Amino acid sequence: MEFPVRCFTCGAVIGDLYEKYKESIETQPPAEVLSELGVKRYCCRRMFLGHVEGMEVIQKYKKM
Repeated sequence: MEFPVRCFTCGAVIGDLYEKYKESIETQPPAEVLSELGVKRYCCRRMFLGHVEGMEVIQKYKKM
């Protein structure tokens, strides 16, 4: 699925940070990347750490 625009818990806007997060995660640990991006609340950090890219899997199946 796509990354949400806002945090489900606190409503902070986090969708614009996801591309930078994906690029930086290859070279640095996730905790450092999130701190650099300014994501301080644990609910917002959860949104990044718990997100799973599932669009490729979903696209394999036909609509009924």
